[in-house]
Amino acid sequence: MQVLVLYHSKGGNTQKLAEAIAKGVESRGASALLKSAAEVTKEDFLNSSGIIAGSPVYFGVMAAELKRVFDEFVSTRKKMENKVGAAFATSGDPSGGKETTLISIIQCLLIYGMVIAGDPLDATGHYGVSCVGAPDDKATANGEKLGRRVAELCAKLAS
Repeated sequence: MQVLVLYHSKGGNTQKLAEAIAKGVESRGASALLKSAAEVTKEDFLNSSGIIAGSPVYFGVMAAELKRVFDEFVSTRKKMENKVGAAFATSGDPSGGKETTLISIIQCLLIYGMVIAGDPLDATGHYGVSCVGAPDDKATANGEKLGRRVAELCAKLAS
């Protein structure tokens, strides 16, 4: 089973959080496919049981580079139904729009017909994992928890 951890990262912080999430996916025996928005293919989407997508906050929504992926791959939409989707975000400020960015990603995943997973209750129990700047130990741990949760849900849906 493969889970795509998809991200856009300009300064490296979102990529670091993506790497923590991928580690969590792999801790549950799933394969984490870590890809930037510039590298991802339609086949990556189609061959994944789940997608965890992340972005820095750009004006309160996901970066255009990540949105471009969802726009370009819209032809895969009906084939993505009932796969697991989740979101993560990074920002430069504590009130920098992380939750609205998470919701913008979740909207795309819902339009693709995916089953949405927020982060687990032993993380923050909200819309997804987020952090300010580079992920600290807590954000890294929460990222791993989100990865584990998505991998577990993908396995449950497959059985």
